[in-house]
Amino acid sequence: MASNAHTFAQPSPESTDLSELEKARQGSGNDHDHDDDSASTASDSTFSERHMEGPQSLRGVPTTLSRTTSRRLEQTGTATSTALSRIRSRPARRSFTHPLANEKTNQDVLVDFDGPDDPYRPLNWPFGKKAITTVLYGFTTMGATFASSVYSPALEQVSADFGVGREVSVLGLALLLFGFGLGPLVWAPLSEVYGRKPAVLIPTFISAIFAFGGGAAKDIQTILICRFFQGLFGSAPVTNTGGVLGDIWSAEQRGAAIVGYAMAVVGGPTLGPIVGGAICMSYLRWRWTQYITGIFQMFILVLDIIVLDESYPAALLVSKAQRLRHQTGNWALHAKHEEWDVSLNELANKYLVRPFQLLMTPICFLVALYASFVYGILYASLAAFPIEFEEARGWNKVVGALPFLAMLLGVIIGAGANLFNQKFYIKRWKANNCRPVPEARLPPMMAGSLFFVAGLFMFAWTSSPSIHWIAPCIGIVLLGCGFFTIFQAALNYLIDTFQRYAASAVAANTFLRSAFAGAFPIFIAPMLHNIGIDWGISVFAFVACLLVPIPYLFYIYGKRIRARGFWSKESVTD
Repeated sequence: MASNAHTFAQPSPESTDLSELEKARQGSGNDHDHDDDSASTASDSTFSERHMEGPQSLRGVPTTLSRTTSRRLEQTGTATSTALSRIRSRPARRSFTHPLANEKTNQDVLVDFDGPDDPYRPLNWPFGKKAITTVLYGFTTMGATFASSVYSPALEQVSADFGVGREVSVLGLALLLFGFGLGPLVWAPLSEVYGRKPAVLIPTFISAIFAFGGGAAKDIQTILICRFFQGLFGSAPVTNTGGVLGDIWSAEQRGAAIVGYAMAVVGGPTLGPIVGGAICMSYLRWRWTQYITGIFQMFILVLDIIVLDESYPAALLVSKAQRLRHQTGNWALHAKHEEWDVSLNELANKYLVRPFQLLMTPICFLVALYASFVYGILYASLAAFPIEFEEARGWNKVVGALPFLAMLLGVIIGAGANLFNQKFYIKRWKANNCRPVPEARLPPMMAGSLFFVAGLFMFAWTSSPSIHWIAPCIGIVLLGCGFFTIFQAALNYLIDTFQRYAASAVAANTFLRSAFAGAFPIFIAPMLHNIGIDWGISVFAFVACLLVPIPYLFYIYGKRIRARGFWSKESVTD
């Protein structure tokens, strides 16, 4: 062995080196069947393994060959050096050409909850913990939606500071909402892979950073970029909070919890203009609308980190399995979730392709269209209310934003209507063997569609300054009530209808409504300035009239339509 190593180590003519190399390559090739010359050059690890199993005289070959090759690469450009280069730079992953030995997983090594009453199971958390979790996720969601509207009173100051028109500065509002539409396509699948908490808190932190970036911006381009990414990352709690509520609340309690969540989604946009108007009228000016948003998000984020626990059952079982492996030394213990070989294609199909497939179905398209339209009207009011109360009536920014409280009052009334309907829904749910009854979600939406139309017409035709301000505010209350009943009932109806594909249906609804919400503020102000508030708002009222039959149509024929649908037929029980 020593003599052989010595022979390789001493300088020798090039022909000797190549001869030894050829012997080594032939020795390596004897262990394999190769189809071509390139396949005959294995990686350095394979080369070493084969010769360590061979005669002792070849044990020193791999190391000395590397040194020999390093000296000769600069002297020769032959195919031999190319082959050695391929030997040293082996692929990162080796493809196996033989079947791998495997055994089916034994149920004894699968980690699960300790029965239905396991306190580790989120459904069995104490009521107080569930309530605190719901409130904190609600405030986290409100921070994101608050950011969408607090910017609206700052449009004039932003335009003046950067020398751009209102049409440019309003893009800061529109781009954030477009980010809201794209974000769910990213954060929803991440929550299913890594759990709810990281998929909400990490993006929320980044959203707050972009809020501070927007406040410190030195040009309009920076504001627009920061606002878009603030919406993209801020959409994480809007997207995943519904999943958290499904994790911790039973079907009987979930309806009330979702009402609270929906109020957080709507409460942010209604309170934002009031706070933003007060900030813009003070010495702080528009930059502090962004700083306040970032501070609020960071404050809630600290509470979330301290108080919140992971609620996704699959992620909890992964943590439990990891702990048990270390405690017992049994490395076969694992959770079912760890057997999931996550593929990009699977996630893309679920959250990118399938939502648009569902939008091709009559139920998803029409219900999502209605919900998106009323959601767009909510953001259109960010431009319509200042024109009505500040320009036409001469109110200042703070007083001119107070009619948003009328909208919030209407939302609260709508929430009460949905809670009232929840009792009747539970009866239908129990009568259906504890399975969802989608059409039982629609009565509030049916009534709300009429309130929504009435509110639009009343606001439109009482907008004259000669008419007392209470009249358009009553119209706004009706508008808020109708909006909320339609918005929440539509969401519940989609979830109950598509069940297995609920995540895709919600993603489709979120994408479409964010597109409407982002587009409406861009054209609403020029439209109202050109044709007036009365006829401008009436245009939307006429469109709302065309959409009124949708909940009635599905209340009567919904079951038959569901039974014929490929994606919805599983929701039909008889």
